[in-house]
Parts: sequence; C-alpha cells; structure tokens
Amino acid sequence: MTNSLEEVLDAKVIFLIGSNTTENHPVFGALIKQAVKHNGAKLIVCDPRRIDLVDFSDLWLQQRNGSDVALLMGLQHIIFREGLEAKEYVAERCEGFDEYKKSLEFYTPEKVEELTGVPRDLLEKTARLYAAGGRGALYYCMGITQHSHGVDNVKACVNLQLVTGNIGFLGGGVNPLRGQSNVQGACDMGGLPNVFTGYQPVTDENARKKFSEKWKAPELSAKPGLTLTDMIGACGDKIRALYVLGENPMMSDPNLHHVDELLSKLDLLVVQDIFLTETAKRADVVLPGVTFAEKTGTISNTERRVQLSNQAIRPTGDAHQDYEIVADLAARFGHEFPRSPEALFEEIRALTPSYTGITYDRLREIGIQWPCPNEAHPGTKFLHRDKFSRGKAVLTPLAYRPPAEEPDAEWNMTLSTGRLLQHFHTGSMSRRSAILDAIVKSGYVEIHPSDARKHGLASGDKVHVSTRRGEITTTVCVTDRVAPSSIFVPFHFAEAAANLLTNDALDPVSRIPEYKVCAARIRPAAKA
Repeated sequence: MTNSLEEVLDAKVIFLIGSNTTENHPVFGALIKQAVKHNGAKLIVCDPRRIDLVDFSDLWLQQRNGSDVALLMGLQHIIFREGLEAKEYVAERCEGFDEYKKSLEFYTPEKVEELTGVPRDLLEKTARLYAAGGRGALYYCMGITQHSHGVDNVKACVNLQLVTGNIGFLGGGVNPLRGQSNVQGACDMGGLPNVFTGYQPVTDENARKKFSEKWKAPELSAKPGLTLTDMIGACGDKIRALYVLGENPMMSDPNLHHVDELLSKLDLLVVQDIFLTETAKRADVVLPGVTFAEKTGTISNTERRVQLSNQAIRPTGDAHQDYEIVADLAARFGHEFPRSPEALFEEIRALTPSYTGITYDRLREIGIQWPCPNEAHPGTKFLHRDKFSRGKAVLTPLAYRPPAEEPDAEWNMTLSTGRLLQHFHTGSMSRRSAILDAIVKSGYVEIHPSDARKHGLASGDKVHVSTRRGEITTTVCVTDRVAPSSIFVPFHFAEAAANLLTNDALDPVSRIPEYKVCAARIRPAAKA
C-alpha cells in the first residue's frame, strides 16, 4: 500500500474494486464503514457480486468478470472528456501522456458499456464523483490481480489515481490489500524470483556483490528464478525436488488435477507445515513447523508496517522453529545461517535499505512502516509525498484483453472463486476450529434465482459444477449476490475443491493464475 489503513478516514471518496473487504479483511472493512457512516466519505464499489459494502455505497458498478481494464480506462476517458483530470499534477509528475491518452480513445462510454455491462449513465456519474469529489483512495485485492491480465488491471488502477492526482497525499493512494498474514513481509524478504530483500533486483551487479559478500556465496546468479506457478509446471522436468514451507498447492493452485499429476513426477517432495495438509499427505518427508503463537519474529502487514510478534507458548512434540529447520538444512550444505530471530533481523537490516532504521528495541514499542532509513526516522506513513522514486510516474497505455476463457454455448456460465468470512485460505487451520466449522461446515455454489429456475434447483439441492478441467459436487445456494449466468464457489473445502475447476492461464508478467473467471456449467445431481 502506498498509504496507511487509517488514512481511509481522511478520504473524501473511496474507490473499491476487486475486494470483498468485510469478509476478507473484516477489520479494515469496518474502518470503511466508519469512514462512510461517520466521516461522510462517498463509497464507490466495483464488483460483479453484490458484496456487503454495496449497502454502504453511493454507487455500485456490477461489471462483468474480467472486464476491469475496460471499466477503469473508461472512467478515465470520461474524466478527460469532461476536463476533470488533475492537469497540473499530470503535467508535473507524470510522463508517457501522449501514448496513454491515445489509448483512451478506444474506451468510449458506449464501448465500455458493451464490454462491462455497466450502463453509460452510471459510468459518467462515477467518473464525475471520483474526479471531483475530493481526495480519493483506491483499494483493490485479488479480484484485480488474479486474472490473465492482472498486471494491466493494476496499471489501470494506477493510471486512475495519477490522472486524478491522488498519489502522494494523505488519504489517497493505490492500496492493495494483501491476501494473507505477512504476504507483504515475504515479498519484502525476497520471496519473489527476481529480487533480493527490499526489491533489490538480482540483475543489479552491486546488489549481487553486497549479498555475495554478506552470505560468503561467491557466485550468486543474475538470472531470475521461477514463480510458484512456473515451479509447479516444471515439476518432473527442470525441477526434480520441491521444498514447500507453509503452502498447500494441492488446494490453492488452479487446475488441481494437473497439479496432482505434476507433483507425482518429482523425485522428492518435502513439506514443512503445522498440519498434515493435502500437499503434506503427498510428501516423501514432512517437517513439523510451528504456529505463529509458538514463534518470535516480525510480520510486515499490508500497510508496510513491521511488527514484532512474541512467542506465547512453547512448541510441542517434535516441532522445531522454522528458521532452525532451514538453518539445519543449510549446515548440511556447508553454510551457517543466523539462529535467532533478532540475529536474522539484524542481517535483514544490514542488507535492506528500507529496513535499516528498524530495530527490535524500537519494535517493542510500536510497529514501524518502511521505508525507515535510519534509527531516528519515524517510518513512512505514505509514499511519494513530493516525488516518485524514479522521478516521474508513467501513465501506461492499455489495450483491452478479454479473459482467457469466456462462456459459450457448451460452457454457458461464468465461474468465480473466493473466500468466506468464516474460513481462511485452504481451510487447513480454520476448518479445524469447531466453532468456525459449525458456522460453515461445507462448500456451496451461489446461483442466481433466474438460473436456479432454469435448472429446477432450490437452495440445499446437490449440483455438479464442471469446467474443462474438472468437476465437483456441491450444494446450491440461490442468491441474487451473483449476476445471472454467473456462479461463485468458495475455495476452502477440499471435498468440493474450487481449484479443480479454475483456469491455470497465467498473466504473462506476474505469472498469477486466472482464478477469478472461467467458463463453467451446472447440472442437477442425481437424487439417491
């Protein structure tokens, strides 16, 4: 996030797209409600489903799944047509304007209505409210990123914030809500194939030299590695062994039949986790890790805030600290790693400029937002205050690309997947909670009343949901939360795993799969 969570209370207009916030980020969802009900903020919700925050919104744009670039660029077309852009900001702080502006010509209100299903008059109301309503904050989540053109979706969000002059100010910004605890921290620590910690590129010779000297590893590669999805795809070919820590690809990856086939080709699968997950059941070796309550360490949250989490209980049985397991393995390969949380954090500080000023002593008092260049620095509440790190921000021309798979005569429904308030990710923790499991015990498929009538279905009926990749049997939930010809399946439930159905088409840049849209069909299950 460029800005802080609490700054939503300073926003005059809140633009929410691709985020079911009250279910997936309920604490922040409550903050949005507070901004609307008590601070008078205007809320614009863009979502194919009628999420809870629609009830608090001034405008709801129910775009077709996968049409976000058209929607966002169409709003920008109207903003420029009506002269509502932040002219001085764009002139002083942006570049690439001419090509970008030319790309907007395609996104007329008529064309955008055709592509998105959002009426022209609603597009115009939205553009006017957002561009002229005061400081605007944009929030998005995986409904934007999990597409075969997810990077374009993000760039379209950035474009909107640039042309309205909303980056670099309190209460504005481009703000992705991260999907899980410490996803931000994992990325900060180099958990991406093309960077070291703090997003220092592996292609940078000076960065490689710095890490090489610190790690006593003389030949660090300048070649980026593989993403998670590409690693799974390479199993049995380029990859013969896989070491999985706290991840459950046999539930979380798309097209699970194919994942199962690929993992079976490995010579060795090692899984380090706190429970015997669907992936751990396939492993040759299982290493028992520890829960968050059994460890001390830092967590970096979605607003870049580094926080210290202290051990509350001792590990039980044969479970070891995760860093001890990794260090023990490294020792067998001839390398010595730091063996305490604070020593590990000192190495992070030494190698990562954005973390240099953050210390355990400071974190014992309060979390600190990076970048924090020295120990006297208070941390950074929001980014790009006076200038962008590269000088000027780039306005990106974007061409419209449809989803990788759209409905047709045979596969006539649009399937999307997501999370529920009561469960978390692949369910390996939340479904072991008796209370949460009692509230939502099994999966289901949301179907619009008009589609339920066509198929002779009622809530509680059993139905087969299938795509070109697989089929599940689940329970019908008739609801107008979804649009006609659209269905929604939560992905927490192994016995009706949504990711048996999802498309493994990837964004060419991020390599993130298209979880959020694919062609599907439904049919009633035979009654016993």
